[in-house]
Amino acid sequence: MQCTLCGSETMLYSEIQEKKFFTCKECKAILLHPSYFLSAEEEKKRYQLHQNDVNNLGYQKFVSPIVNTIYNDYDNTHIGLDFGSGSGPVITSLLTKKGYNVMTYDPFFDPNNTVLNNTYDFIICCEVMEHFYHPFKEFKLLSSLLNSKGSLYCKTSLYTQTVDFKSWWYKNDPTHVFFYSKDTLFWVKNRFKFKTLEIKEDLIVFGN
Repeated sequence: MQCTLCGSETMLYSEIQEKKFFTCKECKAILLHPSYFLSAEEEKKRYQLHQNDVNNLGYQKFVSPIVNTIYNDYDNTHIGLDFGSGSGPVITSLLTKKGYNVMTYDPFFDPNNTVLNNTYDFIICCEVMEHFYHPFKEFKLLSSLLNSKGSLYCKTSLYTQTVDFKSWWYKNDPTHVFFYSKDTLFWVKNRFKFKTLEIKEDLIVFGN
């Protein structure tokens, strides 16, 4: 199969619980074979189990690296987009309480395509990119939505060589289908012409 991000050749990486995972020779991503993808109905049901209520203090702490970085990088005259905001847009709620103007988009819970006709100073993509069935298409869209000098804030668990993939908890979620290494992130940076890439333990920032 071809890599759904860079289009390069992949090879079988691991077969776990009858699911086949492939690794890309070019961008070093790991991807689940599409035959194991959930249907849209199954996927939505899974997301409805997430504990990302706007009043959940634990989840507020989880997203705080993104929120605090936006507080530092932008003021409330800038406009943002919470891409893949989910059933409970916690980050948007925290930012709007501080006077920020943030639009939301989610294909299951807030499918407002009109917000995809605008451009933004910052875009939030928190625990979303691992769900991309078509990551090239999604990153192409995200880069087109970002203003000059804008920032794309992402959060996902990166795969490294120190991770034992077979026991890695992150791959067990059936909606997680695409896993990034640092090499994968640099491929995204270069292909979509982001000027900067900052990789922290709890935050990934692409900058225009």
